[in-house]
Amino acid sequence: MASSLIASCTVLSTTNPRHRIASTNNIARRSRRFHVSCNAADDKEGRVDRRNMLLGLGGLYGATNLILPDLNAYADPIQPPEFKSCGAAHEFKTGDPLDVNCCPPVSIADIVDYKLPTVTKLRRRQPAHRLSQSNIAKYEEAMRLMRELDVTDPDDPRGFTQQANIHCAYCNGAHDQLGFPGLDLSVHYSWIFFPFHRWYLYFYERILGSLIGDPDFALPFWNWDNPKGMQLPAIFDNPDSPLYDANRNQDHRPPAIANLARSDITDPVQTISENLAVMYNEMIGGVNSATDFMGQPYKAGDEVPETGMGGTSERGSHISIHAWVGDPRNQYNEDLGNFYSAGRDTAFYAHHSNVDRMWTIWQKIKSDYPKTISDTDYLNASFLFYDENKRLVRVAAGDCTDNTALGYEYEKVDIPWLNYRPLKNAEPVKTKDIARGALGSEKVFPVSLTKTVRVLVPKPSKGNADDLLVLEGIQTDSTKPVKFDVFVNDEADEPNELDKPEYAGTYAQLPHRVHSGKGKGSLRLILKELYENIDIGDQDSVVVTIVPRINGKDVTIGGVKIVPAQR
Repeated sequence: MASSLIASCTVLSTTNPRHRIASTNNIARRSRRFHVSCNAADDKEGRVDRRNMLLGLGGLYGATNLILPDLNAYADPIQPPEFKSCGAAHEFKTGDPLDVNCCPPVSIADIVDYKLPTVTKLRRRQPAHRLSQSNIAKYEEAMRLMRELDVTDPDDPRGFTQQANIHCAYCNGAHDQLGFPGLDLSVHYSWIFFPFHRWYLYFYERILGSLIGDPDFALPFWNWDNPKGMQLPAIFDNPDSPLYDANRNQDHRPPAIANLARSDITDPVQTISENLAVMYNEMIGGVNSATDFMGQPYKAGDEVPETGMGGTSERGSHISIHAWVGDPRNQYNEDLGNFYSAGRDTAFYAHHSNVDRMWTIWQKIKSDYPKTISDTDYLNASFLFYDENKRLVRVAAGDCTDNTALGYEYEKVDIPWLNYRPLKNAEPVKTKDIARGALGSEKVFPVSLTKTVRVLVPKPSKGNADDLLVLEGIQTDSTKPVKFDVFVNDEADEPNELDKPEYAGTYAQLPHRVHSGKGKGSLRLILKELYENIDIGDQDSVVVTIVPRINGKDVTIGGVKIVPAQR
């Protein structure tokens, strides 16, 4: 493949209209490359897979008689890391190396481009709280054998710790971006979040199945979006089971109800109502494009994505469950409460199975926007995993967009949040009637979120519109969990409930590694449906209320504005 591509490629100029300005702190550590033009001799449809070009033209890229421009000058898909170059993962607060080796075993065999096996029967993932005793027994036996590999062969990539380390290495700075030494590779807060974790669970599931000789084995999903499944499933709360993890919040063991809103409310009925409201908002009401849900673009040479670039589901229910289960007795809320240690908790895989299920549900929800991302920099983003045969394989995001092509489906269960759109206000709230104490944004920002902030924000035009509420210049302490909620034209000075039409959305983060220790970014919230719910009428401004929930003192917001949405 590489030789045929080399023969059909011509070196062109070093300029490119797709040039992107790169941050100056990366200049010293960039790799170099050139611009090539390739004919379609090997592609019947006239396309060239840049993933194969980048990974396959090692000799050509290493030529010393060529003048190569900056790699950051082009938008290209994220590439798999080099396992042999894996370094130390880092502790968030100090930046010091973690006392754990997250790096995977280095294979001496060639990397294999993974070919999906022919699907003759779909594996069915079931709700964890409804697993039969026979399926529980299979799951526990598979997990026992996976843990046993930690003892009998610690370097076996199928072992429990090696599998857990995958998340650590891809999430805590152990891997650099290919061709960009010193620039972390991250699989969170961007459009590669869903594909990476789908592939991760795919191979994890196949490894478990192969260990017990059952090709039909399927991971369960933690059905936390349904009131019947909002408790930690009992199969994970048995201290005598290999599915148990002691590093969990002891106050959140069953029968405690998961709190997707991460609020202070303790009433179980209100908690369930807010959970459903959160789900509706992140799956339907707060989504107006594919990247709203999937996450914003992340391409080769880009800095580590900040929290606000994540999709609505990732920075919503996904983060909430991580934080809710993590053990506050541990310095960094290990296990599930921190990305580096999350894979050590078996509940992580059931949690992410439901996150993956959200992707399949969202794809089927009717909308007036396309659900697919056709950008080749998304489709060709690729990762490395060890399969059930211990082969090191390369997979691409574009090959996992259909879960049935990967040979599995989800058992159908009730989805109560589908019809949980907030009731419209009986009487519209006039901005002028609630604007008491609300100043213009120019007089408020930048502001440290030590208390609730109310600000009067002009709209681009009167009445209902396809608008975005943008909170910009958000700076956080990346070593800490953070959460704040946003409301529009709420009459309350201190809104405390999310199951209401004025709720616009949430900013939430888990601790994550940023070189400076300060996370920076923005938050974009869809207002189209909210305007309808609150009956905005012909008003030309709104009151935006920002309520700190977790570590508000570690949050600074630079400004707030409303702009027309652009798809």
